[in-house]
Amino acid sequence: MTDRISALLRGAIDLHCHSGPSVMPRRLNHVEAIREGEEAGLRAILFKDHYYSVTPVAELLKETMPGKVMLLTGVPLNNTTGGLNPYAVEHGFKLGARLVWMPTFSAANHIRHSHRKQFLPTKEKMLPPRALTVVDDRGALLDEVKLILDQIAAQDAVLSAGHLHISEIWPLFAEAKARGVGRLLVNHPSFLIDASHADMTELAAMGAYLEHSCCMWAGVQGRNYTKEGLKALIDAGGVASTIIGSDLGQVGNPTPVEGLRHVIQMLIDLGYDDDDIRRMIGGNAAKLMGLDETAGSAAAPAMQTA
Repeated sequence: MTDRISALLRGAIDLHCHSGPSVMPRRLNHVEAIREGEEAGLRAILFKDHYYSVTPVAELLKETMPGKVMLLTGVPLNNTTGGLNPYAVEHGFKLGARLVWMPTFSAANHIRHSHRKQFLPTKEKMLPPRALTVVDDRGALLDEVKLILDQIAAQDAVLSAGHLHISEIWPLFAEAKARGVGRLLVNHPSFLIDASHADMTELAAMGAYLEHSCCMWAGVQGRNYTKEGLKALIDAGGVASTIIGSDLGQVGNPTPVEGLRHVIQMLIDLGYDDDDIRRMIGGNAAKLMGLDETAGSAAAPAMQTA
């Protein structure tokens, strides 16, 4: 079985790697994540930090330690990058970013969820986040968000809903599609986002990909999540719209590759065949990111670069 998992990992894509440096406690840094990914045969890794865009660092790593793993990055629209800031988006695209996250730790929804327990704690106490939302008091999308959507559409980049509430995602995605955004992603829809299974079915029907996080099953809170729950999430969106990302790198949790191995074993136990598993851990992510969908291909991404 271990050999089967290792074979499935080759060509996989992790769109949710939380390596460091970071103001948050991290188990491994970007270089270590790359080396782990190379050893496992991953095709690509997307670095995510809630406080800064890893894009400049990734570009440096591409120059100084070129390897077999494609490095992908994005721009997080939190307080530390100016919030809903089109200048940060423009800068990220100029350096090669391929994804924009709507607010995550700064999202009003995230902050509401943290009223008893702080999610995403930092190593040292920092200024409390200013709550961000993409809609006005009447639920209409903000003008600054529409400008960012136009930027994403012009680059054929990926729009992630970040940690917005499902009620905010509906108007965001509707406007995004109307403005020509063709690549939509919802990270961990069952965690913080408050999306129901019916919501996930509808999101998939409108062309969005649903990324479920290995940390939910392999991490310290894994005891709260079951194989049956994972299958229900996959059934809600369908294999063709499901992406498995590690969402790992935190101190106290498995490494990204360890987490992927854990969830691949769960998928095997649930009876998914190799083709479906490969779609969920690599093929669908490749399609979302505009890469050649042939596993392991080194073809250049189809999306435009600034």
